[in-house]
Amino acid sequence: MKSIKIDNNRSETPVLYAALHAKCPRCRRGNMFDGPMYGLKFQKMNVSCPHCGLRFEREPGYFYVSMFISYAMSVAETIAVAVLTYLFTNNLEDPLLYIATIFPAVFLLSPFNYRYSRVALLYWLTPGLHYDPEKDK
Repeated sequence: MKSIKIDNNRSETPVLYAALHAKCPRCRRGNMFDGPMYGLKFQKMNVSCPHCGLRFEREPGYFYVSMFISYAMSVAETIAVAVLTYLFTNNLEDPLLYIATIFPAVFLLSPFNYRYSRVALLYWLTPGLHYDPEKDK
C-alpha cells in the first residue's frame, strides 16, 4: 500500500488527505482536534486553527448541524451492520442478535461520527469557507 507523503514546500495539500486527517479547511495544515480520535479522554475540538487562526465555530450553535450529519452516518452504519449480520448468520428471527451487534457498533463508531460530521460540515457544507493556498505555506 502506497502512503501519501506531504511535502511542506508544496503549495497545496490534497483535500481528501486534509479532511481524513481533520486538518483546517482553510489552510489544510492546522489540526481541528486536539488529541486522538480514540483514547481515554474525550475528543476536544480546537477553538481556532493553530496555523492560520480560523475560528471553527462560525457562529454560536454552529455545530448543531453536525448532529444531523452524525445521525445520517449512524443510520447508514446501523443498516450496514444489520445487513452484514444477516449475511453472516442468515437469521431474521432473533432480535437480540441484531441488538447485540448494532448497539456496540454504533457505540464504537460514535467518536468517528463526532469527528467526521464536523469535518464534513466545515469542508463541504459551509458557504464562504474555502481553501486559501496562501495560508497553506
